[in-house]
Order: sequence, then C-alpha cells, then structure tokens
Amino acid sequence: MGGAQMAENTLILSIDQGTTSTRAILFKTNGHQVFTAQREFRQIFPDLGWVEHDPEEIWSTTLAVCREAIEWSRKEACTIAAIGITNQRETTVVWDRESGKPVHNAIVWQDRRTADFCDALARAGRDSEVQSRTGLLLDPYFSATKIRWILDNVEDAHTLADQGRLAFGTTDAFLIWRLTGGRVHATDATNACRTMLFNIHEQKWDTEMLSLFDIPESMLPEVRDSAADYGVTDAEITGIAIPIAGVAGDQQAATIGQACFEPGMIKSTYGTGCFAVLNTGSRAITSNNKLLTTVAYRIGGETTYALEGSIFVAGAAVQWLRDGIGIIESAQQTESLAAGLKDNRGVYLVPAFTGLGAPHWDPHARGAIFGLTRDTGVAELARATLESMAYQTRDLVRAMAADGVEIESLRVDGGMVVNNWLLQFLSDIIDIPVERPEVIETTALGAAYLAGLQQGIFSSLEGIATQWHREALFKPDMDAELRQRLLAGWDKSITRVKSDS
Repeated sequence: MGGAQMAENTLILSIDQGTTSTRAILFKTNGHQVFTAQREFRQIFPDLGWVEHDPEEIWSTTLAVCREAIEWSRKEACTIAAIGITNQRETTVVWDRESGKPVHNAIVWQDRRTADFCDALARAGRDSEVQSRTGLLLDPYFSATKIRWILDNVEDAHTLADQGRLAFGTTDAFLIWRLTGGRVHATDATNACRTMLFNIHEQKWDTEMLSLFDIPESMLPEVRDSAADYGVTDAEITGIAIPIAGVAGDQQAATIGQACFEPGMIKSTYGTGCFAVLNTGSRAITSNNKLLTTVAYRIGGETTYALEGSIFVAGAAVQWLRDGIGIIESAQQTESLAAGLKDNRGVYLVPAFTGLGAPHWDPHARGAIFGLTRDTGVAELARATLESMAYQTRDLVRAMAADGVEIESLRVDGGMVVNNWLLQFLSDIIDIPVERPEVIETTALGAAYLAGLQQGIFSSLEGIATQWHREALFKPDMDAELRQRLLAGWDKSITRVKSDS
C-alpha cells in the first residue's frame, strides 16, 4: 500500500533522540511533516575530552515531546499508527534491570576518556581483529570501551553485571525499555553494529569481542531488524498504546529518509557531526582508507551494508561559536557573515574538539585556528567554521575514491543544509553536485518510513523512493586552481593538529 492511499488522518510518530535535543515529529504517510516538538537537554563535561548526558533528562525530554505530539494528534482527530525511533548512536547507557535506574550518566559518542585503552589494544595488535569482525576501527567513539569503563569505575557494577542485573543499550534501547514499561530490551542491527561487539558478517553478538572487552552477554539487548515489532508503548506512560515498529541509528535512518537504496548512492548529514554513508548493497566492503564498514539497514532478514565516514564536529562548531565564545547569536547568522567576505583571508578552523574522526582517526588531536591576523573578526571565524565542514567532507570523498568508489552526486540533509552558501561551497570543494531534498528532516523521516514499512503502510523500499523529491541542486563553480590552493591550506592545518605531528 502506498502512502497516498492511506487515510488522510493517519500519522506516524518519529522520535528523534539526538545529541543535543530530543524531538517528536508527526509525518503524514506521504512523508510531509505536520507537527514538531523539541526539547534540548544538558551537555555535561566532567573532565577534559569527556562528554556525558543524564539518561533521566533524555527520558523526560522524550516523554514530554511524545505527549505533545499525541495531544496534537487528538486535537486534529488523527490516528498515530506507529512509532519509529532514531537516535544518537554509540552513546552508552547502563541501567539496573530491577530498579530501572541508570548506574551512571550516559557516555556520549563524542567522549574520549577511553583513548588510552584503545591505544593499548592497538599496540597489542588487536585492531585488525576488531575491524574484520565488526567493520569498525579501534576508537573511543564506539560503545564497547564505554561499557567497559562503566563496569570498571562504578561501584559494584562488575558484580551486578555478572549477576545479570545490568542492562546496556544505546539510547534507542533505553527508550524502548522505558516506553514499554521494561517489557522489551531490544535494539536494531544498525545500532548494534556501532557497539564494537557485533559481528556484522554473522549478524550476532560476537563472543570474541565480548571476551576482549570483558562484557557479559547478558547485558546486551536482543538485535532485531530495522523494521520489526519492538512492542507497544505502555498506555499508563504515554497515554495511549502505540506500536513501536521501526528503529535505526540516526545516520542509517537518514540514509533511508534520503532513499539511498541502490549501491553507489550516498548521503551526508550535517548535524552535530557530519556523517557520509555510501550504500554498498549486500557486500560488506573493507576499507583500506580508514572508513567504517557498517550496516545500512536490515529489513526482512536481509542486510544491506555501507561504507561510512564519520566526522565528529560539524554543526557543533557553530554551536561553539554561539554558546562557547558568544560571537554569534544564532546559527543562521553564519550564512550572511560568510557570504559577506570575498575569501577566507587565510583563516582555517580545524574543529577537532573531540579528536579527529575519519579518515584520520586521531582521538588525541585537538581543535585549532590558523591564519589569525590583527584584523581577523567574527566573519572570518564564521566562514572558517562553515568551510571546515566542506573540507572534512572532501577528506571522506577522497577516501571513498581511494577505496574504488566514484560518487556522481551527494544528497545532503540535517539542520545545517538550509545554508545555501555552505552547500555551494561544499559542491565547489568536493567538485560534485549536491542535492538538497524537499524534506531535510530525513533522519526522523527514515525512522517513520521503517515503522510504516513494518505496519504495512508502505509495501516496499521502491515505493518509499518515489516520495523523495529534490528541492535544490548546487553544482561546482570554482576555479580548479583556487580549489587546490584552499585544500592545500586545509591539509596543512590538519597535519598541524594531529597528535603525532
């Protein structure tokens, strides 16, 4: 059944649990959003390079926005057919099964506290084993070392884990547990594959990885397809019982929302970080250029794989301009500030605030600004911040090309892509056309599509693909010599922030 054939008042509720806020978005079955509620929550920085969230804040913001959406649907006499969940990946929550309470703050994907532990494993020669089984590189980014840290540093955690008392989940699993009143402890394959504990070839938890990180399998959630039955919300909690029918990590959900269903199609999301995901079909391609091999989605028991480049800081750098050093009042200002300059005046910002991700993978690198002069001002810093997103994307595209993949066009989404200046500069720097869809909230949309697929609202991925429409196209229009000069300045700046330089 196609979306257009459904009743006009049928909606799908997407929970988008992100790094800085939680949102509930209601979509019609034609993919158009009709309601959004959003709540931000605290970013906690207990130590240098450490990033945490309060799981109870994540839960309270989720519950609040869901109740707002449900109340709106009632007023509009609409029916919510299903819930899809998409989430910040790798962020680690451990809770007590009996009390339901977290034993520690959530350790966020950006957190670097386990860098030395990862270094030790690499020196012991375990990195190739980790990559061959999980598709991932040894890095603090992923969940396994975060779980290990909690078990080692929270009183009685090891004992409770050995007794089967503790549960682990990325935030999707934690929310499913809470929404179902503790009845369901499950995650999907796209989230499981980001833990460094999941064998992406066998599609199950890997006993060798569990042994390597000394993590009891009893802590782990059941792994289900991305479109699957995840239980029903407890009516006493949400006010109404709604099936949870779709789950995917944020970048994989965006891949679905962008309808990148054919091998060779690629999307890049510009939110807190920047993540480029390239569909490789049924083949799990091992990168020789420090990209990640990951699960794009698993539907009907069939796994589709992807290559991913993960950039840790994109929109978060704009947030730093606003909240960290207070030189802008809103993210929207950056577009006019950047456009008001003829060039970058030699200023480069490398936003390695939480280390460097792909293709560098240097958890010890730190951010820096180069090329400052006496007349450097707010506009130069704003432009350098936007430019850094394009330069980092170029690093990913170059790595994909080195792995034998040539990209014809790049579909983009996320909060930053409303910035036309950024997308034109991005197209100029990567020398590839950039496509912006009509619906840029593709992460939430992808989760809604998965839930609708499970509930029979959509019959196939092909049917979903017909609902993708391009809103704007940006084509390269930069002199090749200028491009090379700008990239040479960026490459030099990147080299200077690396920990081994």
